[in-house]
Amino acid sequence: MRTIATHALFIAAALGGGLLIGSIFLPGEWYQSLAKPFFTPPNWLFAPAWSILYVLIGIAGARTFLRERASPPMALWLSQMILNFLWSPVFFGAQRPALGLGIIILLLLSILLFIVRRWRLDRVSALLFVPYALWVGFATLLNASIVYLN
Repeated sequence: MRTIATHALFIAAALGGGLLIGSIFLPGEWYQSLAKPFFTPPNWLFAPAWSILYVLIGIAGARTFLRERASPPMALWLSQMILNFLWSPVFFGAQRPALGLGIIILLLLSILLFIVRRWRLDRVSALLFVPYALWVGFATLLNASIVYLN
């Protein structure tokens, strides 16, 4: 029962936090006015993609917490969540794409470090972060392109 509750708590925190921040800091008119690269996905794609990713992030966080509460991998998990939740307020809220680029680069690095740190001891958690790393890698390219084009 403790395992189920821990997983539910971590999924709720990741998904709930992500959806809350995403609903507060919407792309809006400012974002629509920016020059964007040809590979920019449609806006409707972001909510379902992030929802799936936040569930995977929550599961990996719960698995890490249950195995190694006070550990470098748990600190990496927390760090990437902070950076993840910080990006939208900076990029959309403060309208600072260049600062957002710095944050998303740090986010990508923390995701990759998490994968490396979990690979040997908890391959499932590491693999749960692979789609996240791919999506954030793409988002980093998109953010960098927006900075370049504007």
